[in-house]
Amino acid sequence: MQKKLSNHGYLVFHSRLNVLLLVTAFIFLAIGLFTACSRKDEQAAKPKKIESAVSSQPAVAPVTTQPQTQTDWNTAIERVAKKAIPTVVHIEVTEYQEVVNPIFPFENNPFFQQFFGIPRGPRKFKRELKGLGSGIIMDAQGHILTNNHVAGGASKIDVLLANGKHYPAKLVGADPKTDLAVIKISADKPQPFATFGDSDKVKVGQWVVAIGQPLGLSQTVTQGIISAKHRTGIMNPSSYEDFLQTDAAINPGNSGGPLLDLQGEIIGINSAIMSQSGGFEGIGFAIPSNMALQVARQLIAHGKVERGWLGVSIQNLTPALVKSFGAKDLNGALIADVVKGGPADKAGLKRGDIILAFGGKKTKDADTLRNEVAVTPIGQDTKVTVLRNGKQVELKVKIGNLEDATKFFSASVKDRLGVTARPVTKKEAEKYGLRPQQGVAVAWVDPEGPLGRAGFEVGDIILQINRHAITSVQDLDTLTSTLGPRQGIMILAVDHRTGNKASVQVVVR
Repeated sequence: MQKKLSNHGYLVFHSRLNVLLLVTAFIFLAIGLFTACSRKDEQAAKPKKIESAVSSQPAVAPVTTQPQTQTDWNTAIERVAKKAIPTVVHIEVTEYQEVVNPIFPFENNPFFQQFFGIPRGPRKFKRELKGLGSGIIMDAQGHILTNNHVAGGASKIDVLLANGKHYPAKLVGADPKTDLAVIKISADKPQPFATFGDSDKVKVGQWVVAIGQPLGLSQTVTQGIISAKHRTGIMNPSSYEDFLQTDAAINPGNSGGPLLDLQGEIIGINSAIMSQSGGFEGIGFAIPSNMALQVARQLIAHGKVERGWLGVSIQNLTPALVKSFGAKDLNGALIADVVKGGPADKAGLKRGDIILAFGGKKTKDADTLRNEVAVTPIGQDTKVTVLRNGKQVELKVKIGNLEDATKFFSASVKDRLGVTARPVTKKEAEKYGLRPQQGVAVAWVDPEGPLGRAGFEVGDIILQINRHAITSVQDLDTLTSTLGPRQGIMILAVDHRTGNKASVQVVVR
């Protein structure tokens, strides 16, 4: 029995030993197989890597193109600056003004002589004003585009190029209506010049770069986006405005410098900022390149800008007017009045017509129409689509010359203000210390008219109406046509007897 038990134990022991050996062998076999498979997989993977490297499978594309795209974006502004900086100039202007001595009116007054002992002095004295701005070289001949408020009234203009060279410049022409001017330097060799882009293709939100001399800091580059388009009513209601709005940093001294897209093409001329502090607050305005280039070419060719004239007074539509006239929406310009004998009158346009399209282009509002008419060649027959009595009517109008409009408008100024006006002469501008194209002189006064009762005399000079600068007889006509019946206005004028400036409250007819 004991032997059986021993044999049984022996058998059991050997059975357990065999099982353990089998398990151990299986484990080693499994490890060997796993290692072999791993090596096989690794060897199999190597050819695939080589094959992927030489093939052009889409899965590999991000690896090859992503770094290139990222590099382009990182260096975009750098490339724009490198391309544009040689074409941007620093402009220093000096203006000499002859100013009436403010003490002169009181010199012979016994009261002031007795109590204040006012010394006698010259009736007039000269003062020197200096300013800074920017500009863009337009061509190899040295024509430079800048703002009118930078160079328009300058007595002396100095230009500093990006390469450090200084040149004197002369004024070729200026246009206060768009705040643009062209000056020219005579360099010893052709100059690098800028490339202009199409401002009509600019999109809100696209990246832009501004370059200029803010506060005299040359070759300053800033970046931002286009915040809005077609901004009007920013500076002067009688000017031609269609600003691009940007948040690229623009400060005093940037005026006349370029606003560029990321291809390095000029899409705007920096002109103004909206600020309570006088410095950058994120709202800047640039003149669209298409408008600037058209004006600059006329200034170079003729020294002035000739503009088309339609002969109508227009206004924007309101929801009430849309309902009243049966229009579809707010797009269009309502004809409030037609100048008798003017181009529109001869073409059959009538008061109450809504201009929907001009020259084949849809009319968005009154300002858009005004700008389109201005750039239309004089004498050109242009198709005008109007809404009249709920139906569309097509007419053809022969565009007139805005300079010829003065004789038509003068009657309105005479009736409503009781005066007629003329341009300020060069002698008068020097006498009263005025800049070129600043103000208009009174040529005739009705003693019983609004200005006559306020004390205006022949020879007095009207500088502003309701804080809007008057730069020509056309300005006076345009502003007068926008005034309501018996509206109160504030006129800033120069007394031709003393040369003193004063503001006068007047109620128009």
